[in-house]
Amino acid sequence: MTLVEIGILGIAALLILIFLRVPVSISMIIVSLVGMYALFPHRGFIPPLYRLANQTWDTMLNYNLSVIPMFVLMGLVLAQASVGADLFDVLHALIGRFRGGLAYATLITSAAFGAVCGSVVASCSTMVSIAVPGMKKHNYNEAYATAVTAVGSILAVIIPPSTALVVYGFITEESIGQVLVAGVLPGIAATIILCLTIFLTLRIKPELAPASKEKVPFPWDKLKYAWAMPVIFIICIGGIYAGFFTPTEAGSVGTFVAIVFAIVTRRIDFKGFVKTFIATCRSSAMVYFIFIGGAYFGAFLAMSTIPTSVARYIATLDIAPFLIIMFMLLVYTICGFFMDNMSTMVILTPIFYPVAVGVLGYNGIWFGVISIMMLMNGFMTPPVGITVLVASSIAKIPSGKVFAVSVPFVIALVLSCVLVAAIPSIATVLPNMMFGR
Repeated sequence: MTLVEIGILGIAALLILIFLRVPVSISMIIVSLVGMYALFPHRGFIPPLYRLANQTWDTMLNYNLSVIPMFVLMGLVLAQASVGADLFDVLHALIGRFRGGLAYATLITSAAFGAVCGSVVASCSTMVSIAVPGMKKHNYNEAYATAVTAVGSILAVIIPPSTALVVYGFITEESIGQVLVAGVLPGIAATIILCLTIFLTLRIKPELAPASKEKVPFPWDKLKYAWAMPVIFIICIGGIYAGFFTPTEAGSVGTFVAIVFAIVTRRIDFKGFVKTFIATCRSSAMVYFIFIGGAYFGAFLAMSTIPTSVARYIATLDIAPFLIIMFMLLVYTICGFFMDNMSTMVILTPIFYPVAVGVLGYNGIWFGVISIMMLMNGFMTPPVGITVLVASSIAKIPSGKVFAVSVPFVIALVLSCVLVAAIPSIATVLPNMMFGR
């Protein structure tokens, strides 16, 4: 067999292992180890094992990856301090009396909480327990309330500090600071489009969220806590944009402010801190393990010459570059229906990035943002639909009902992707204006 054929078999074997529920990182390491041996059997297993050891060492020593535990810890501290609930109460008091006001408050709070948390599942599980009971109390359709919470949490994928954006920057060696900043405007655009979707769905089916005449007194006591989330976000992302911080330094500063806030307000005790640090270690270890497997798998793909072969083949095609990009994004979307976003990224990015940027000449930061946005659809669609499954299980509502009312939101996510694809400057204008880039 040729090197390319072995590489293709390796990709197929990886997909089979993932569908058999073998952990993604383990699957990539196994496939890469066996694949490297198959590529050069005369060398034996020792060189692939040395390559794995060196890849692990290099990954763990990579300074840029230290941003992940910092942002994870910052988000978990704020979650433990119940800042998300405070922000929701403030927004509820401001706009809750309007039709769909609670839905808007939930969506915006989920987006903000996801921005500082960086985890879709963590944001979803936290916000469902906060927002859905309140919406049900005001006679919202329970499936609709759950769907709003689930789709709001998805925005954590694209709004910085997003782990997915950091992963993309690491894989492609793009500036992680620029990639993080690039997610700001697309995240805001997606939030606005989702808010418009709430407005339209409630105009068509007002019974989903009856208008509330109740005037909720403004929770001044909550306002003194709710400020922490937007202020820390501005400090972190604003510091990166202004060139004051590297991403790791921004995460460290944000984490320090979050910890000081939690201690001063006495919103977290010693046991809470211990629980938060343990959860941070677990989440970070999982991500690092995926990094190691992804880097090792990327090395296997490079040795199989698949990326260069694909690039050479596409360079010979007489097809508009935009159509090729659309095909790539379609592949990202389809894979997102069946696999988590991290798995899809570490498998497809080493193949598609050299083509999109090196051959077709597209901006690497834009390609990262739009490919990650395409993965958002998979969070709301079966068979995986992880946010819907998490939200429905916590809210104790059949997932089928939530999937049914989620269709308008899936369309809205697609429209937000189309908008960023049609107007690339939405993703590139802020990175291009960064200080010290």
